[in-house]
Amino acid sequence: MNIHTATKAYETFLHGSVPVVEADLDTKHKQMAAGVFPFLRSTFYRFSSVFREVCPDLAKGPELLAVGDLHVENFGTWRDTEGRLIWGINDVDEAQTMPYSIDLVRLAASALLAAEEAKLALSCEDLSGAILAGYTEWLEKGGRPFVLEEEHGWLRVLATGALRDPAVFAAKMEKLTEVKPPKEAKEMLDRHLPKGSVLKRYTARTAGLGSLGRPRYVALADLDGGLVVREAKAMLPSAWNWSLGNPSAPIRCGEIVRVGVRCADPCVDFVNDEDNLGGWVVRRLGPHCSRVEMTELPHRSEELRLLRAMGRETANLHLGSKDAIKAVREDLAKRPAKWLHQAATAMADATRKDWNDWRG
Repeated sequence: MNIHTATKAYETFLHGSVPVVEADLDTKHKQMAAGVFPFLRSTFYRFSSVFREVCPDLAKGPELLAVGDLHVENFGTWRDTEGRLIWGINDVDEAQTMPYSIDLVRLAASALLAAEEAKLALSCEDLSGAILAGYTEWLEKGGRPFVLEEEHGWLRVLATGALRDPAVFAAKMEKLTEVKPPKEAKEMLDRHLPKGSVLKRYTARTAGLGSLGRPRYVALADLDGGLVVREAKAMLPSAWNWSLGNPSAPIRCGEIVRVGVRCADPCVDFVNDEDNLGGWVVRRLGPHCSRVEMTELPHRSEELRLLRAMGRETANLHLGSKDAIKAVREDLAKRPAKWLHQAATAMADATRKDWNDWRG
């Protein structure tokens, strides 16, 4: 199966599962051709099968509840129940039981491709080493969430910079096109708005890459003179299971954030339908509830520091699979020193080949 056949097959599954936003799907196809890094972000359904082909030894390794669609732009911030700013993995749409190594390999491959596109002075060996060092360290120490208060000042600077001005965020939200959501989405959004807020309107939103085509509805409301925003995004079973021929596997998104080493976002809710084959994720949108990107780093010397933190945060979620950690540690101990560098390079090469085929 090549990239065109895989994409057609996956989108047939998509059309049979949710009311597809065709304009967003067209946007996704264009973004897939625009660059190899956005291509990677858009095609976890393809990465899943290619990983088993290119890295068969890793694909047979210990399994746990993994993120799956992990990459360097899958990290951001939110507020916990104490109002503290938290940094970590902020998109778990594809969570499922998989080999633990897929998260590390995909994260390292994405860093390599992103570094190439942004012309960052990072070698694959350096970035893979930083990710693996952070992961291994946190796995041994039992993990710890990234609370951006007394500690992690360098991350706090990124999360509270000029790009997250509340006025800029509000202006962006106000530009969204007004729509009438289906009854189910409308009721969920209304239920998740804070008490006392006054609804202004419902809108549609185009965001992300891997989930483009799925419906996203947004409620804009006023609370005491300030904007509050809630988004409902349609969920699907993980593309990992789809690639194995089992597209009806249960959705595990809520579970991975619940059992991991985590300071939870109290405004995130995973709402599955009765037969557990679909559903919605409802979350707060805000100027400080957003992605933190490598290109926003004020000093290039902090790139490896950020990648090490990404490795640690990956371990935070993997540690939720307590019964699997011993086997993962033993597997890591027997791996050669540069295994992640070699696997990430191989998967980056395979992704470039698929990208060139897609553009052709």
